[in-house]
Amino acid sequence: MAHEPGLDAQHDRRCDDPVILNQWHPVAAIGEIPPAAVKETLLLGEPIAYTRGDDGAPVVWRVEHTEVGETPIPEEGRRLPARTKFGYLWTSIGSPPARLFSLPEVDEPGRIVHNAITIGINVSAPRAVENFLDVAHLAFVHPGSLGEEPHTEIRDYEVRTVDGDIWASDILLYQPRMAAESTSAGVAEYIYRVPHPHCAVLYKRTETASDRMDIYAGFVHALSEERIRLHLFDCVVEGNATAGDVRRFVQTIVGQDKSILENQNPRRLPLDPRAETPVRADKSSIAYRRYLTEIGLNYGVIRAQE
Repeated sequence: MAHEPGLDAQHDRRCDDPVILNQWHPVAAIGEIPPAAVKETLLLGEPIAYTRGDDGAPVVWRVEHTEVGETPIPEEGRRLPARTKFGYLWTSIGSPPARLFSLPEVDEPGRIVHNAITIGINVSAPRAVENFLDVAHLAFVHPGSLGEEPHTEIRDYEVRTVDGDIWASDILLYQPRMAAESTSAGVAEYIYRVPHPHCAVLYKRTETASDRMDIYAGFVHALSEERIRLHLFDCVVEGNATAGDVRRFVQTIVGQDKSILENQNPRRLPLDPRAETPVRADKSSIAYRRYLTEIGLNYGVIRAQE
């Protein structure tokens, strides 16, 4: 039995919010789960375990520590729902929808598709998603790669909701190093999408003549209200960079974000628009907070009435 470091269910309030309980949640990259190895983690404050069976199919179940020793794989009737998508194991401790959102580009030929990094961060899931959507911080937190001073101005861009997903488009950013294979500065085009309360997707074009965009996604596994494991998913068009180059580039970016996120105060995301002063560049963040308010999310956020 492998336990993830730093997990202590006694100090994590279990979730009673049906909005997020009844969602699919990413708990691990499938390729990083050794066959027959049982791993324990938390999901929304609930102890769970997961493994891959002899046939490679994932198995997930609640853990009740009634006795010391290995956690046996329970009978099928006691298991939690499990599915694989985008190379990850997804599960739910509620009643999830029949479908998970789609990323049809994953099946296109000529793409590098992998989990770039899974990293633990002491912050709430909504805070992590909001940071992913925040274009204003790029020049200050990622100098020399995704931005640099004095190129800090963010031109106005469009935010809309389509079939329940938030889309932010027409975002143009000057970047010294737009991607792993970049050797010179340029202007990148960003499109953001929020298809799930704990997931955000970035479509990024680094060549104006290209008809295909690289995809980076933040799939957030909420251990508790203020602790997460962030899975950074890549689906990039094959070019001069190798999978290792892409992984190292993304890992550097995430490492820079981790310290910023862990210094956020409060760790939960305030939904009251007056709680944190917005600027024009925060349109996607404002839309995300409005979305969380409208769906009635309580877990990992500070509601306006609080």
